[in-house]
Amino acid sequence: MSSNQNIHHSGFIGIVGRPNVGKSTLLNSILGEKIAITTPKPQTTRNRIMGIKNLPDGQLIFIDTPGIHEAKNPLNRVMVAEAKAVFSSVDLVMVTIEAPCGFLSEDMVVIETAKASNLPLLLAINKIDLTTESKVKEIIKEAPTLAPFCLIFPVSAITRQGLDALIDGIKNMLPRGPAYFPPDMITDRTERFLVAETIREKIMLHTHEELPYSSAVSVDTFKEDEQKNLLIIAATITVERESQKKIIIGRQGTLLKKIGTDARIELEKFFGTRVYLSLFVRVRHNWTRAEKWIKEFGYKN
Repeated sequence: MSSNQNIHHSGFIGIVGRPNVGKSTLLNSILGEKIAITTPKPQTTRNRIMGIKNLPDGQLIFIDTPGIHEAKNPLNRVMVAEAKAVFSSVDLVMVTIEAPCGFLSEDMVVIETAKASNLPLLLAINKIDLTTESKVKEIIKEAPTLAPFCLIFPVSAITRQGLDALIDGIKNMLPRGPAYFPPDMITDRTERFLVAETIREKIMLHTHEELPYSSAVSVDTFKEDEQKNLLIIAATITVERESQKKIIIGRQGTLLKKIGTDARIELEKFFGTRVYLSLFVRVRHNWTRAEKWIKEFGYKN
């Protein structure tokens, strides 16, 4: 019997990239569970989120980060600081780009930041299902001229192509060590956080322009009625202006009801129980520019 069967690898992997390259979708696919919200809109992720992949011979602890971008207001500056702080707490960095786009100038900002960390780097070329094989080969050829990537993986978070090779490659890059977390744990985030993020995802999917970026969600009540097999959840959606409040409620409450219904259906799947969800909308003028409210809603570095 090989002694290699007793070798266990563990460590922390920072997932970095510009907004909207599919970092959160990739994390969810690796875990086989949805813990990070995903939308077609950029800057969906606001907080660092830990996702834990447990293997028979390893524990891979991923840190999903907000997209690194040019920050123009206090909230965005906090998000970028959150992303850059990951370099001080991980063993290796997974730079993620989009295969159809190749290396954009925004990607190069991320790559230069990652290089400055002096951590081992690997490259995940995501969304290979949306481009040609020759385009992917061009990216693989160019990558070593831009950074000292230890490994390069073409993957698709949607079709799961290349994910097994990515997971195996990451595991082998990590140091030998014990598991840091229990084998049934997949994230460090609380149930309240996951509820708030699910509601925020539905807001982003059902609204347009600036409204998704001007909204925050806080969970006021999270109670379990075991006799009824029911979770009772009350949450508050905060926006910046009265006009945004009217939009998010919709005519005769139709949009708010749609957001609540979609969130409830997803939460019932996640928790495996019936959910009663009530939503309230309030206005906090220009909260994305007020440090007090940014911290109040949990966005802090």
